[in-house]
Amino acid sequence: MSIQQQHYTVICKALLAADHYVTLLAVSKTHPAATVAELHALGQRHFGENQVPEALQKMQQLQSLDDLQWHFIGPIQRNKTRAIAEHFDWVQSLDRKLIADRLNAQRPASLPALNVLVQVNVDAEAQKAGCAVVQVPELAAHIATQPNLRLRGLMAIPANSDDPQARRQSFLRLQQCYTDCRQRGLDMDTLSMGMSDDWALALECGSNMVRIGSAIFGSRN
Repeated sequence: MSIQQQHYTVICKALLAADHYVTLLAVSKTHPAATVAELHALGQRHFGENQVPEALQKMQQLQSLDDLQWHFIGPIQRNKTRAIAEHFDWVQSLDRKLIADRLNAQRPASLPALNVLVQVNVDAEAQKAGCAVVQVPELAAHIATQPNLRLRGLMAIPANSDDPQARRQSFLRLQQCYTDCRQRGLDMDTLSMGMSDDWALALECGSNMVRIGSAIFGSRN
């Protein structure tokens, strides 16, 4: 097997032992469709991609597996919104109204509403995509009015740091933002934070969706 099955099993057991339900998103970007199929055979259903052409090719190759849930997790270019709206089940990287409006308009009526997470630039990094923390409630409220989108929650990628306390503070900022939005009456149920090297810490801070790639698939191709 090309996946690290033992690591995958350990992660799944840890998530099941958490004191709240946690969804595992397997970040399959750069890994072939055959590897996704291997993981699907073990029970995995949610997969994350950040390049539209690569993802569409995998979807075509795996069309017989009709219970897969595809998440778009990369920066969203305007010329890619139609393909994302037509083929993905989730978008985790929505960070501006223009893209929300395009996804809403381009989502086929035959499909359920597109599940959406607002990407938050939780550490205000100039080079990183994401909505500023203070702008999140306004953007989230706008998404909630779009009939073909379903607001689900927030996502963030903290600043790269070897200091666990720095990452903890980043996670807690996102958790507080999530709580504030819910207190404003916004219907959210998903807090996506934590990756291969910090998912356990993210769980302690309230994450209920973790995005794990290398710990499951090994190094990227």
